[in-house]
Amino acid sequence: MPVYPKEIADLIREPRFCGVLENANARGSDAKFDCGCFLRVEMHIGGSSDRIDQVSYKTNGCGFIVEAAESVSTRLRGMRLTELNGQIHLRAEVADRSACSRVVLNAFRAAFADHRTRRVEEFRGEKALICTCFGVAEETVEEFVRSSHPADVSEVSQSLRAGAGCGSCRMLIQEIIDANA
Repeated sequence: MPVYPKEIADLIREPRFCGVLENANARGSDAKFDCGCFLRVEMHIGGSSDRIDQVSYKTNGCGFIVEAAESVSTRLRGMRLTELNGQIHLRAEVADRSACSRVVLNAFRAAFADHRTRRVEEFRGEKALICTCFGVAEETVEEFVRSSHPADVSEVSQSLRAGAGCGSCRMLIQEIIDANA
């Protein structure tokens, strides 16, 4: 009797995204301590396009973690950060293996957080950033709001991309809009 369903067994034999990225600019990992497995995710997110160009992972985990990592990698590769729509819409459904799915999702979330941190480091010592996902300065948002009088954050996002990534800056952008109304 096989240990894994055929689809998962096939992924274990020929994973599409397992490996190491030399040019990764987003890395994250997570572990499941009760069974001792870990997952390390690496992505390359294109500079001006903010497109997830490459995705890779390494794990010592079971087939269910491989299946979840392959599923999320497939969905993310080629996606722009703006398509994440202010939150990470990741679901990795593995029947009766929610702990395995959580390891995968936490590793990807950590990789996005790492990418944001790298973006912030690029601007250290310069103007205050509002949107760390796209490197948009507070001054840029204020100038846009004063000159264009946007009705809401989505209008700012369409023009400047600020607020279109992780979404953590949306409240600050709304405050700037409200202050200039």
